[in-house]
Amino acid sequence: MGIGDKIGNQAEELKGRAKEAAGAAADDDDLKNEGKADQAAATVKKGVENLKDKAGEVVDKITGN
Repeated sequence: MGIGDKIGNQAEELKGRAKEAAGAAADDDDLKNEGKADQAAATVKKGVENLKDKAGEVVDKITGN
């Protein structure tokens, strides 16, 4: 996973947390749910990137790199 992807995913997660907190403070369920969705999307992206990293490691071991 590239550093840009890691930073982007972390930023998306933090944005989601901020939205969720703002929604909770303003009693805005839509904003709170949007924040939760942003966090979930970031988590899925992190999982996919981790899977790519692991697959790359396996390929490197097989090929001897």
